[in-house]
Amino acid sequence: MNMKKTIIITGADGGMGTEISREAARKGYHVVMLCRTREGGEVRKSQLIQETGNTDLEVFPVELSSMKAVADTADKLLARNPSIDLLMNNAGTMSPHFIQTEDGFEQTTAVNYLAPYLLTRKLLPNMHAGSRIVSMVSCTYQIGHIGPHFFTNGRESDSYWRIPVYSNTKLALWLFTRELSERLKQRHISVNAADPGIVSTGIIHMDLWFDPLTDILFRPCIRTPRQGADTAIRLLFDESLEGVTGEMYASSKPRKLKERYLCHPQAASLWADTKKALQNFLT
Repeated sequence: MNMKKTIIITGADGGMGTEISREAARKGYHVVMLCRTREGGEVRKSQLIQETGNTDLEVFPVELSSMKAVADTADKLLARNPSIDLLMNNAGTMSPHFIQTEDGFEQTTAVNYLAPYLLTRKLLPNMHAGSRIVSMVSCTYQIGHIGPHFFTNGRESDSYWRIPVYSNTKLALWLFTRELSERLKQRHISVNAADPGIVSTGIIHMDLWFDPLTDILFRPCIRTPRQGADTAIRLLFDESLEGVTGEMYASSKPRKLKERYLCHPQAASLWADTKKALQNFLT
């Protein structure tokens, strides 16, 4: 049995995922890197081993838009890791066009919300008092709206626009974080969300006519992947935050949220609807 502490990180081959993986490796963790491709993950793994001297890193390729792939990966992780100390739901996407997944879900919704919901629910049996779950959200949750076609279309309008869909997924992920934190209080498992700010990562697509102008306007505000990852890193590793749960942090500090987002009217119903949509994969 591996007695090292274990952290599982989605999107570990991306910008912020690499930074979180690096910090975990430096701290001596057994680092499980969930990556888009094995090739990309192995490159990152080799770099991190060389930089940190920690050879206890594993790469698991997983297509997060496929619920079967997420469930199968979770089952493998449960078998290999009897004790899971940290789970970092870091992976995210912003599809520029409508894409329907093999399960009939909208792709951004599948990757940003349904995958972390499913992965987290599946891994909970191997988590324990003191375990921490952190999910990467965004300030765009404030313009999010979750309607009856959220899972299949991403939004209620017939036209597809990536920013509202992305915002909807981040609101959903926050509501999941908040609801899960309440459900796990008696198990003393912490569940929090990190807002990284505007970060220069591969999630940003430059394929619409106004994108170059947007880039010029926002470039001075854009953070490096390390700066974006700092808040999540604090929520994962800072000993002074032991017992903190159900919170959203930004710039490494607690964000003061409106009451609506602390007791959102859709939190319980979204949980139930998601459970129903994923019932074939949750067993």
